[in-house]
Amino acid sequence: MHELSIATAIIERADELARADGTDAVSAVTVRVGELAGVVPDALSFAFEVARDGTALAAARLVVEPVPAHAYCGACAQEFPVGMPPFFWCPHCDRPSTDLRSGRELEITGIE
Repeated sequence: MHELSIATAIIERADELARADGTDAVSAVTVRVGELAGVVPDALSFAFEVARDGTALAAARLVVEPVPAHAYCGACAQEFPVGMPPFFWCPHCDRPSTDLRSGRELEITGIE
């Protein structure tokens, strides 16, 4: 379960940022997780709860903001949802796309 290593990295980074800001306690961490990032949000939340014990984030909650996958079709200049499993064929002009615009994010966007 690689979500545990991701949760540990989130906790370490959030702790660093909080300490740099002069705070020693964090109540929440918000992360954006793309649909194609290869991360299961429920598993990440569970791993976060396990990994936070004994840290400055022991009482913190993890807020996961899902990011849907979208591709862009250069042939017809339309953006479309890719879905899961991903399908990179434009529903507007029936051509393939290689331009993924969103869905691979895995980033901390907020610390409270």
